[in-house]
Amino acid sequence: MRTILCLLFFAGLPGPGVCLAEAERPNIVVLYADDLGYGDVQCYNPDRGKIPTPQIDKLASQGMRFTDGHSSSGVCSPSRYALLTGRYHWRSRLQRGIVGLWERPLIDEDRLTVAGMLDQQGYQTACIGKWHLGWNWPRQGEQIDFAQPITGGPTARGFDHYFGTDVPNWPPFCFIEDDRTVGIPSARLDPKLVRRPLASKQGPALPGWTLEPILPTLGEKAAAYIKRAAAKDQPYFLYLPLTAPHTPLAVNDPWKGKSGLGVYADFVMETDAVIGRVLTAIDEAGEADRTLVILTSDNGCAPYIGAKEMEQQGHYPSGPLRGYKSDAWEGGHRVAFVVRWPGVVKPGTVNDQLVHQADLMATCAAIVGYDLADDEGEDSVSILPLLRGAEGPARETAISQSSQGLLSIRRGPWKLIAGKGSGGWTKGHDEHPGQLYNLADDLGETTNLYAARPEIVAELTSLLQKQVEAGRSTPGPRQSNDVPVRWNRMSDRE
Repeated sequence: MRTILCLLFFAGLPGPGVCLAEAERPNIVVLYADDLGYGDVQCYNPDRGKIPTPQIDKLASQGMRFTDGHSSSGVCSPSRYALLTGRYHWRSRLQRGIVGLWERPLIDEDRLTVAGMLDQQGYQTACIGKWHLGWNWPRQGEQIDFAQPITGGPTARGFDHYFGTDVPNWPPFCFIEDDRTVGIPSARLDPKLVRRPLASKQGPALPGWTLEPILPTLGEKAAAYIKRAAAKDQPYFLYLPLTAPHTPLAVNDPWKGKSGLGVYADFVMETDAVIGRVLTAIDEAGEADRTLVILTSDNGCAPYIGAKEMEQQGHYPSGPLRGYKSDAWEGGHRVAFVVRWPGVVKPGTVNDQLVHQADLMATCAAIVGYDLADDEGEDSVSILPLLRGAEGPARETAISQSSQGLLSIRRGPWKLIAGKGSGGWTKGHDEHPGQLYNLADDLGETTNLYAARPEIVAELTSLLQKQVEAGRSTPGPRQSNDVPVRWNRMSDRE
């Protein structure tokens, strides 16, 4: 019977909820870059991209490259929340910005994560890299007591194991393993490192802590985990939220000057090499044929890393898109989205369907045959049919948000931004109270059709309100948002 079910799954025929026998379940590896622009990846930007990314390009050639993939936000923490929970982040308390320094956990302890769901299904689960979703930092008066366990982090949200730097440009400047710091950060960071494009906040650090080893260490730790996990008789889920190419732009010597475009581009090349190191580890473990690999980024490229200077040299980090990290425009949240799954995903395919990082939850649930409860993955849609070659859309709509809380909604080619300007750091505004673009004709969002197509504005406005107030965007019983959500800014004054 298990053999028959697997044959039905791979043939694309309808079958029961459990599509894969336990022995056939793939390992799942999520490579989550930080601030990697849509146009920073060569295969996404062949005409206006000058940074070589051979490892990501190779991965794309071996699988499916989505051209219309989105993060939940134009900045960091909220996108991570949506990816791990299958729920739009703005349904949580985080209505703008990111999780702050020493802030409490953003993911509620009773909310199911992808890791928690896969753990229930017998997976080994690990997070290696940047967390930035809050912890319960142990306090001794006004100070953090680093001799105590730090609760509320990855190992309390479904992961068996964690290793990483919570936020590499913020304190504590040390690695954290599971729920404890690796060593006691009893010093202060070298003041020469607290400046752009390096660390941005001073604070507790391990004596002699430097920034260059962070990225390669994460790559080696991930490779070692893959080797260990592959030796066990159960599949594994590895979530690898890299710290790069986000600041600190701490490039190691072999990559300095390599791009000819500046330190950020050098760091993109080093990030690509670390991704290659992880993919090589999968190959060396003999696991490539049974491993689903997903590569994407939490948001677009940050403008402050020298974006304009790179554009003057012919490299456009947002490619054909308008805006950058933080923005409601496409450059803020349309990101690289690559999936490789040998035997399921046809190599070298390009898919133009709308997908969202929140879809990881429902996709993984479909793979292992888990039925999501009404209050789990409320905004997640399985893209498994697309991976298996289906031509129709998986989701009809998607919502993303700028760093300052400006929502945008997609339906087909139409995109409504429920207010003026970028909603982020990029300057720009319009005389109309909102923005409407037809991305099929105007991917660069150059022509605002708000006044010309009032019927589309009305339809998308109503749809946005409905999805906000329903507490979910997928079919099912109404759910509650954690806080009131201000969804409409089209009546705001300048």
